[in-house]
Amino acid sequence: TLDLTCKKNPCFVKFSEMEQIANIQAEINQVPPLLLSINFQRFIHGDQKCQIFQDMNRHLEAVLKEKRTLRQRLMKPRCQENLPIEAPFHKYVVELLTEAVTFIEKLESHLQTVRSIPQIPSVMKNMDTALTKTEVLVTELEELTEQILKWRELQKGVHSD
Repeated sequence: TLDLTCKKNPCFVKFSEMEQIANIQAEINQVPPLLLSINFQRFIHGDQKCQIFQDMNRHLEAVLKEKRTLRQRLMKPRCQENLPIEAPFHKYVVELLTEAVTFIEKLESHLQTVRSIPQIPSVMKNMDTALTKTEVLVTELEELTEQILKWRELQKGVHSD
């Protein structure tokens, strides 16, 4: 009932407006400490970012100081240098080298096989031709063998008479 009378009576309307204004002012008074804490956190994160950027800047300055040395090292081929290998890894390097040698040996044979692939149809055709010629020669040889055996039989008969 009080709410109903409040809304109808202009006196209470003014009172509610004053109450809203007081609430808003209270909120405004609470905001600065919150903003200060947020700004402080941003400052802390900003300080960390600043530290990271300073470290990166120092590193880049060091790289620029060694620019000439780096350029010379990059221009020089790496294959002319001996790479130090720690003693525990010598065994693995030896195994790697033996496998590399066998790989290179097999690579040559595989490359020759791959190079010969386009020639396979002509080689197969030549083999078919050679096979048919061999079969013809075999049949001729068999006929000659039969003729020789017949001639031998005749010669035995003539000598025995």
